[in-house]
Amino acid sequence: MGSGTGTGTGVRTGFGAPGLAHPLLAPAEWNALTRPGGASPLHWVVLNVANGPGVQPDPSCLEAAGRLRNAGVRILGHLDSAYGLRDFGRLISDAHRFIDWYQADGFLLDRCPADRAALPAVRRAVHTLRVIRDDAHIVLGHGTHPHPGHADIADQLVTFSGAWHDYRWSQVAEWTVDHPPERFCHFVHGVPRPHVAEALRIARWQGAATVWFTDRTDRDSRINPWEPLPGYWDDVVSQAGMGVSE
Repeated sequence: MGSGTGTGTGVRTGFGAPGLAHPLLAPAEWNALTRPGGASPLHWVVLNVANGPGVQPDPSCLEAAGRLRNAGVRILGHLDSAYGLRDFGRLISDAHRFIDWYQADGFLLDRCPADRAALPAVRRAVHTLRVIRDDAHIVLGHGTHPHPGHADIADQLVTFSGAWHDYRWSQVAEWTVDHPPERFCHFVHGVPRPHVAEALRIARWQGAATVWFTDRTDRDSRINPWEPLPGYWDDVVSQAGMGVSE
């Protein structure tokens, strides 16, 4: 297991779904998230209609998002920052569409730049998102440990996004110990079923309270590994609910 300075068994783990496929392509997945008892540890679900909100309201996405919201789950709109290269006006225009069409509760700012030089631009984007959506839940999708200044900007940071073979030997940045586990998210693909408990232990040890583990991999370039629901979804929900001993 990767070493770290996290909080160990004190972390209460829940799930953030970073990018399920469109509800028309994955109706079983979206239904599973709203199954009674199945979505209780679900912190939020990202809605990505067409690499953003699309060009017009999508009835199937509105229905799927509404079911989750009625179950008490946040819906986050997917905004692609393109590592800071995305036009600011278009980014905010997409955010408005997510709010107007799908009543988004917040946003995942995906491919967010992670260095110190990006801090002013990221602050500007997050401030504007909070202006147009009161109480917006903002997740910065760095996928790695960013400059620690980013921790003061948003509600959560994605400090790992990648493969299981990298995650199991990963190291947590020392500055994260100054923040509660609820501030951090880990997305890990290619986690074999027998290693789910180990993955949960790593997340808890490193101090990440929101996770997404899947047995899907990135070997098929046509399918994003986050799009299908993990084959062991019910098992991982059960293990997270019971806690995993160190």
